[in-house]
Amino acid sequence: MAFLEGGKQVHAALQKAALHTDNYVAGGLIGMYSKCGKIERAEHIFSSMPELDIVCWNSMIAGLTLNSLNREAFMLFKQMRQGRMLPTEFSYATVLSCCTKLSSLFQGRQVHSQIVKDGYESDVFVGTALVDMYCKCGDIDGARKHFDMMPVRNIVTWNEMIHGYAQNGYGDQAVHLYEDMIASGAKPDAVTFIAVLTACSHSGLVDLGFRIFNSMKSEHGIDPELDHYTCIIDCLSRAGHFHDAELLMEKMPYRDDPIVWEVVLSSCRVHGNVSLAQQAAEELFRLDPESSTPYVLLANIYSSLGRWDDVRVIRELMSEKQIVKDPGYSWTEHKEQDTCLFVG
Repeated sequence: MAFLEGGKQVHAALQKAALHTDNYVAGGLIGMYSKCGKIERAEHIFSSMPELDIVCWNSMIAGLTLNSLNREAFMLFKQMRQGRMLPTEFSYATVLSCCTKLSSLFQGRQVHSQIVKDGYESDVFVGTALVDMYCKCGDIDGARKHFDMMPVRNIVTWNEMIHGYAQNGYGDQAVHLYEDMIASGAKPDAVTFIAVLTACSHSGLVDLGFRIFNSMKSEHGIDPELDHYTCIIDCLSRAGHFHDAELLMEKMPYRDDPIVWEVVLSSCRVHGNVSLAQQAAEELFRLDPESSTPYVLLANIYSSLGRWDDVRVIRELMSEKQIVKDPGYSWTEHKEQDTCLFVG
């Protein structure tokens, strides 16, 4: 709030000095209001400009997607193209992010076609955004095809492709790509290890995951953080190696984080480990009293074992403590066959 008030004061001073209609100033104001969650003010500044340049367009598109108005951002990009304004690398990276968040492969491919036409396909930032879009929209082959074509890759590019394999269930390919990255001389960062450890966890590559986890500090000088411990504990727990997971949890500095215990409790359901599930649930009751997750997971474990009296106790406890289960959501994409994104 303090930043917003300061921004308003600067805005007032700019208006007094008649500088608020300068495109670069307007772009900064749009960005400031967008980042402070005041998207209506940002839109007002944008619509009040006598003439818009690419800086203003980019700021407004980025502001919309920053506030989760991705469909609106996409349509504004379309409007910009119809006005014959040429996108920049930033424009394309931002609108690809919109397609990713909308899970719209159809629109993402449209954007990709125009990127090729405009000659931005070899730009490392645009290329990385393309890899991310294809991965998150489920077209892992399309992502890898583009990844292999990129003349230059940075650490973010490598991380996106490894994580894409992980999220789409291709653990072996993720580990192979991680090894290719090391062999290429690229230096992994903390995000790299989250990606490759997630891959090992989702694909049951326990030994590989443990070896990579142990190499973080010894070979790459990176201290494991909460997310890394969560990934390796998830890897061990999914495979039923609960003793090893418990030993690691006793040594790690993040034992009192609810996420770790949720991971353990979820795996206990798969393997029917009631005693550890009860321990994990008790820890979660203590650490996150308002969360419905431990109650629901523990009740599911009891119901899968036919322990209906225990299920009833859990439900009564939820009612007594006024714990409400969070609703679930699903996402579908509508095929917008009548959408013509580009002109000319």
